[in-house]
Amino acid sequence: MTVETEQLTDIDDLRHEIDRLDAEILAAVRRRTEVSRAIGKARMASGGTRLVHSREMKVIERYSELGPEGKDLAMLLLRLGRGRLGH
Repeated sequence: MTVETEQLTDIDDLRHEIDRLDAEILAAVRRRTEVSRAIGKARMASGGTRLVHSREMKVIERYSELGPEGKDLAMLLLRLGRGRLGH
């Protein structure tokens, strides 16, 4: 096997790992969204507000560890978890 062939094999292996990780991430995001929506419904059913600003700020702070893109990711996750407000 040449060095170039070995490198291509390594790249293929790494791409397969990324595909596997993406599948895990998607599953985790789906589950997070379900849990977040369930919390929102439970809060509203008990007379509370659907959103808790201080809690959302903690989530954003946690994801900010990844830099500016982490904050953007947190915002997307929060938006997914909220669903359509009022539904």
